[in-house]
Amino acid sequence: MLRRCAAHFRALGALRCPRGGGRPSPGQLRPFSFEKIVYKDCSIPNPSWNKDIRLLFDQFMQKCEDGSWTRLPSYRRGSTESIQDFKTLLRDGQITKEGHITQTNLFTRSFEDGLGFEYVMFYNDVEKRMVCLFQGGPYLEGAPGFLHGGAIATMIDATLGMTAIMAGGIVMTANLNINFKRPIPLCSVVVINSQLDKVEERKFFVSCSVQSVDEKTLYSEATSLFIKLDPDKSLT
Repeated sequence: MLRRCAAHFRALGALRCPRGGGRPSPGQLRPFSFEKIVYKDCSIPNPSWNKDIRLLFDQFMQKCEDGSWTRLPSYRRGSTESIQDFKTLLRDGQITKEGHITQTNLFTRSFEDGLGFEYVMFYNDVEKRMVCLFQGGPYLEGAPGFLHGGAIATMIDATLGMTAIMAGGIVMTANLNINFKRPIPLCSVVVINSQLDKVEERKFFVSCSVQSVDEKTLYSEATSLFIKLDPDKSLT
């Protein structure tokens, strides 16, 4: 397994960003403008993806053909329109200076290909289910040879949160409970199965399991509560 990680490092040395796929410099971005900026979709296969995640990706893409499932694109940074939409919810609250917001990055997309969080999410709107295919790279190590607990907690929160977002709009985590059952080998692939359990006004209750590709090993289980943001109230 450690040899496989080393192979990832050697392969990454040959990787280059595709034309148009690099991150724009801060001077090229206009904060809160309505000009669309095209970013690289990080939820499609790249050379660091191993055969397990590629196979699952192809299987779910086939499910997308009949419209029952949808692949969710994912970028290192959201559009300026999305930032503006979120900023309007702050009212008098202030999270960051406007001059710095153009340099923000989505945390789970802040590593180079193959080093950190490699994942893709598929959503079933009828069943209110989300499936995340996740490959944890060598920069996410905790105990030697295994994924850091905080890294899998991050992906659990991201998957559960996206499930709630798809069901009800912009939400924030209010509570997250995780039972870690087994450590996850570094550079391996796991499947996070998430579903919306119930909705009570602005409260969204979501749960998930984290399993091996063959579904024989249960690594973690989690439950969570997300609160839909109220545009009439400040976050601070």
